[in-house]
Amino acid sequence: MWSRLAFGDALRAELGSPRRARRLSSSPRSRVWRVELPETTAVVKQVVGGHDADERYAREVAALRLAARAETPVVPALLATDPGERILVLEHLDHRRPAADWIVDYAGGLARLHATARPEDVGVLPRWQGPDQADIDSFLRLAVALEVPVGPGVSGELHDLVNRLDRATGHALLHGDPCPGNDLHTATGIRFIDFEQASLGSGLMELAYLRIGFPTCWCVTSASEPLLERAESAYRDVWRATTGSETEDDLTDACAGWLLRGDGLVERAHREGTDHLARIPHRDWKWGTATARQRLVHRLGVVSRMTADHASLSDMSSLSAAMRRRMLARWPGLQPVPTKRP
Repeated sequence: MWSRLAFGDALRAELGSPRRARRLSSSPRSRVWRVELPETTAVVKQVVGGHDADERYAREVAALRLAARAETPVVPALLATDPGERILVLEHLDHRRPAADWIVDYAGGLARLHATARPEDVGVLPRWQGPDQADIDSFLRLAVALEVPVGPGVSGELHDLVNRLDRATGHALLHGDPCPGNDLHTATGIRFIDFEQASLGSGLMELAYLRIGFPTCWCVTSASEPLLERAESAYRDVWRATTGSETEDDLTDACAGWLLRGDGLVERAHREGTDHLARIPHRDWKWGTATARQRLVHRLGVVSRMTADHASLSDMSSLSAAMRRRMLARWPGLQPVPTKRP
């Protein structure tokens, strides 16, 4: 349903009256318009839908204000807000088609974004939440449903993994959903949009998106190893130049954590309250550029390789490899996830 542009008297007094409003495509949880204002072209976003609309709006405003500190801009300028209507008025930016090696610039932009938060910002946004015991249980039930033996050490390894992720240090500004489509490739660099799930935590949790295949996103891609290495090096170089500190080198825990999360097989509106891994043996479903089984096979392959020489996740490596082989044997028509962004 196309709704009328919400632009109240306070916004008109501050920015002038909008004209030529054009509704843009967006998720069901927001309404977005492009408008002409007396001084500029802008984007008007209204956060709607769901019991958590107020929280999502507050997160987005807080994240945009933190990100505005960046010396090189990483977000559109926030021109005005109307909290009563959950409205944000943002700078309009022209998006260019990304280059073939777009994840390199993306990774550098992600590092700049992450680096905008400071230790004193703790509490401004919620802390990042990783997988929990329910995710472990669901993953192990899937292995049993696939008739893959679960080694005696797996449960303990996964319990320790979840604890490590829960204790992961860091106060980076995490986007929460840094997907293709939430990155604008402009003439002046990468800008990120849609911060309704923003949090603070370790930047490795989002750097891992590149290897594990964008686990919260409609658009899954699998990049070559040389390209991944370039992108991860770009992230670390920018982080070092911006913060004067080093990042951790090992993305294994972060990728393994994303594998456990069945919610990463469906769009956000359907994530809470359903065990989506339990559905895998019985049916497949398409979301964006890949099916649920394609996504899971990709993640199992990544994690089995990354954990192969990891003393703390060696049994997890064997289990992931075996689950992947069983899925490919059971559904031989499964294709690899795309290598290119749409």
